[in-house]
Amino acid sequence: MASKENAVEKYIVTLSDQEREQLTALIQSGKHPAQKLLKARILLKADVSEGGEGWSDTQIAAAMETSVDTVARTRQRLVEEGLQAALIRKHSPNSARRRIFDGAAEARLIALACSKPPAGRARWTLQLLEEAVVELKIVERTSDNTIGRTLKKTLSSRI
Repeated sequence: MASKENAVEKYIVTLSDQEREQLTALIQSGKHPAQKLLKARILLKADVSEGGEGWSDTQIAAAMETSVDTVARTRQRLVEEGLQAALIRKHSPNSARRRIFDGAAEARLIALACSKPPAGRARWTLQLLEEAVVELKIVERTSDNTIGRTLKKTLSSRI
């Protein structure tokens, strides 16, 4: 637990009046992703400036029903990278799974799904599309689940 308390001492959140107003407006509008709202609340509670509350990571985690690590990471990102970076979800392309369908392959999949189904079939199924995209060498391998997720973005009523 000592390392978490060190994080509080090392990454001190001091918000300006403008930043505090921006975070308050963000929370009050309520039309943002839940994670963004959570991080805004965390920053307001962690603020040690005159208008802030200056809570510890443990107090914030308990009040927000989140982990102490989330609070510590949010505090650290604010200090190291700024307010906007602290509010958005960090995405690492190196850790993310590579997409099976890039733009061109996705376009070919959509064209296939919109085409006439195989003989003896009234319409394309996800399993038939799965077999066809591999057979036509659009992609090396895939699953019907991946095809469904990919088509959902554009053709949810067709399949």
